[in-house]
Amino acid sequence: KMAADTPVDILQKVLENEILQSTKVVEEHLDAEIQKLDQMDEDELERLKQRRLEALKKTQQQKQEWLSKGHGEYREIPSERDFFQEVKESKNVVCHFYRETTFRCQIMDKHLTVLAKKHIETKFLKLNAEKSPFLCERLRIKVIPTLALIKDGKTQDYVVGFTDLGNTDDFTTETLEWRLGCADIINYSGNLMDPPFQSQKKYGTSFTKLDKKTIRGKIYDSDSDDD
Repeated sequence: KMAADTPVDILQKVLENEILQSTKVVEEHLDAEIQKLDQMDEDELERLKQRRLEALKKTQQQKQEWLSKGHGEYREIPSERDFFQEVKESKNVVCHFYRETTFRCQIMDKHLTVLAKKHIETKFLKLNAEKSPFLCERLRIKVIPTLALIKDGKTQDYVVGFTDLGNTDDFTTETLEWRLGCADIINYSGNLMDPPFQSQKKYGTSFTKLDKKTIRGKIYDSDSDDD
């Protein structure tokens, strides 16, 4: 004959039953919530997917529009007249005023070729300063190379010689990218407060500080000390 349950046993069974019941309620509640979340997620995911597709489509259209306007490559424009047309149709333009005999212009060309491919949101151009006397006077370009940074048809900023680029011939493309980012002429993803040339090792160069002196209207090479 089995011993009768003691009050303690009875109490334990009641408690276990209570716990089971409450656990069951909690589980049912959780199941219901999970099911609701699952259903919500599906709709939400679908909406997110749609939004993502629309954004991608927009980005693709924008990219095509930029490419059709000559973005994505570093190009030389033949005349001052072309300059006004090119600037009018693009929001962000970087124009390199160069001279064929100036060595530093070739250094600038090398970096701009890379950046034009990377930053298709911006148009990268070059214009022979000797064939553009009107523009050089109007934009007060005295030192070659000079980059004119043009936003919404207005010249906002200039990169004159290599002064802002660590004052050295062997500055990196990242340094020029940072400088253009400071002018908000490209979409820059790095930290503007941390110029790349600050972390570069200082190599001993015979390079002297760029001379910006000009004699009434005469355009100087920034590497005139080499000539």
